[in-house]
Amino acid sequence: MSCDEEARDAVETAARLARTEPVRSLEPLFGELPDDLGRPGVEMRACLLGELALVGARAGAPQLDAYAQRLRGLGHPLGRLPDQRLDIEHRFMVRVRGLGSVKTAQQLRSRFPEVPPSDTGAAAAWPAVGVPDDTRARAAARPFTAGGWARTPEVRFFALPAPLGPGDFGMSFLERLSVDCLRGDGTRVACVTTPDDVLNELFSAACYGGVGGHGQGGAYARLFAWDSLYALMGLPDRVPFLEAARRAADHRWVRFIASTPWFHHDTADLGLAVLDPSRTRVAVLAATDTDVTAPGASERP
Repeated sequence: MSCDEEARDAVETAARLARTEPVRSLEPLFGELPDDLGRPGVEMRACLLGELALVGARAGAPQLDAYAQRLRGLGHPLGRLPDQRLDIEHRFMVRVRGLGSVKTAQQLRSRFPEVPPSDTGAAAAWPAVGVPDDTRARAAARPFTAGGWARTPEVRFFALPAPLGPGDFGMSFLERLSVDCLRGDGTRVACVTTPDDVLNELFSAACYGGVGGHGQGGAYARLFAWDSLYALMGLPDRVPFLEAARRAADHRWVRFIASTPWFHHDTADLGLAVLDPSRTRVAVLAATDTDVTAPGASERP
């Protein structure tokens, strides 16, 4: 098998075991601690620990804790994740009937409070300065690129010369920024949302994958979602997850949708923007997916 096939097999096996087997029957898998991340079965076990953490089955299992500690010592990327689901992650893998992806402005307005038009917000966008950061942009886009969404997401960062009022952080402001996704004619709507909603959207994008891509499984989807959230907030990796969750509550989060040419208007469209606590730094992320051949549909990172 290719490396990609081996990785997918590890992800799928771990997800299946976490769903179907009790922890007691899985504990013998973790009896021998690894000394090399490249050893057969180590990747599957790392994914399995991540899946078990998401379903609340890691607590009180010393063998699993010891294995996780060894993975952290060896530098496995999944090793730094919390060993249990955090409160901000409460929506992960929870699907509610009737609450699928938001595809229309009407659906967005029905779920979230819309930000009213603001002349001061529109004026504040003109002096905004783009702050390119390719590394940060790749991390923010990772849930979508890993999941194989049809178009490479657009990620932009901006700095403002003066603080922006929270009530001015809406479409009047966003549509005047230098972002491709909002160019052209079409309906535009921006609504206030919460950090847990944003984190869940990032997790779902990676976990379930795009129409032409592959789901990454719960463990890696969780990692990519957090990496994206950290990037959107501009946080360094050394910030603990609980501290990141606390800081996320101090940011202003917005979801938007637009019927502009950049979006495919097919299977899934998502726009996110965040204003930092100083009210002078803004991040924008837009993603779109489709199951038909369209301009940009075959783009891959």
